[in-house]
Amino acid sequence: MKLLVVSHKHCWPDANSPTGYSTDGGFPFQMRAISELFDATTLLLPCLPALPHQNGEPLIGHKLKVKPIAPLKGQDFTRKLYFPFWLLRNSFTILRAVIAADAIHTPIPGDVGTIGMLLAFFLRKPLFVRHCGNWLRPVTTAEHFWKRSMIRWGGGRNFCLATGGSAEPPAAENSTIEWIFSTSLTQRELEQCGAQRSREPQNTSRRGSRLVLAARQTVEKGTGVVIEALPALLKDFPQMHFDVIGEGFDLAAFKQQAERLNVSQHVTFHGAVNHDRVIELMQAADIFSFPTTASEGFPKVVLEALACGLPVITTHVSVLPTLIGEGGGVLLESATAPALAEAVRQCLTNPERYRAMSQQAINTAQRFSLEAWRDTIGAHLTKAWGQSLRTLRTN
Repeated sequence: MKLLVVSHKHCWPDANSPTGYSTDGGFPFQMRAISELFDATTLLLPCLPALPHQNGEPLIGHKLKVKPIAPLKGQDFTRKLYFPFWLLRNSFTILRAVIAADAIHTPIPGDVGTIGMLLAFFLRKPLFVRHCGNWLRPVTTAEHFWKRSMIRWGGGRNFCLATGGSAEPPAAENSTIEWIFSTSLTQRELEQCGAQRSREPQNTSRRGSRLVLAARQTVEKGTGVVIEALPALLKDFPQMHFDVIGEGFDLAAFKQQAERLNVSQHVTFHGAVNHDRVIELMQAADIFSFPTTASEGFPKVVLEALACGLPVITTHVSVLPTLIGEGGGVLLESATAPALAEAVRQCLTNPERYRAMSQQAINTAQRFSLEAWRDTIGAHLTKAWGQSLRTLRTN
């Protein structure tokens, strides 16, 4: 089968990539894994101009190619206003690609993926929809639309997966919808990351303790909460350092906050870095601090932290209680600086507890390899579509 992936995920030209394009986040790793299930895979993605400072991963996979389309402009209201003009400009390219494909995959939420989903419905193509947001708590009108659409139309050749996890199925109204986790680490990478930590309490060590947070830099992700907690933490851990990974709308405000609280020398803003560098920074850290209040689905970055043996301090959002509740970290009752500071103290001043959390973090992460993610999806699609996805598969 020939698969077409229609997504809002931006790519950009990269002369060093076999396909000619790169992108960031977990998307390139997941697309490589999905491509191994099919005879050929095409990614239909908005393409940005190449910039010298862009850090990303090459888009590669089994007979994988990228078909670029024009990027959408603006944010929020201006993006919606521009959308009809963008659609008119790209409609012929999108329609041709959908017609040429044997099956369609649309990661949503996302306006571009929605177009692919609707075209697949209209043309009666086998469809695989993967909901990557917070399935349990839709907020916007668009999020409610996507969830209702999956519940109404999911089944048969329209197969739907909801990213997350719970003891209950995603939708009582439609039993065909299944949970799926999210990851970007292969089994080999999980094993390489999983060296157990057994440090003494950091306030008595020669080197300072390190907190790390990797996310899109917005207020909801909690970077500001960690910075606010630093003055209190530095009284107990004078050499503590906070590594902030990622770009985002509120990054400038976080830098100003660090200066205002006189903790700038204890915070490093790394910006956007590639996947290998993210893992390096996590392996050098002691705690992954993630006091998020955002509408999370299944944050891959939390699994990466767990795989590196980092106790995770986070909140009761989406699937996080399931991941952390087994002992791999601390769940905050409120995403506040005092609560975060106290949780950090508890982790770093009790070596035995720290070691137990670190080992449990590694144990949890081991269950979520990229190979298991790929094979779970492949088994579901083969059953739903009633045919093999790849005619000449070689391992």
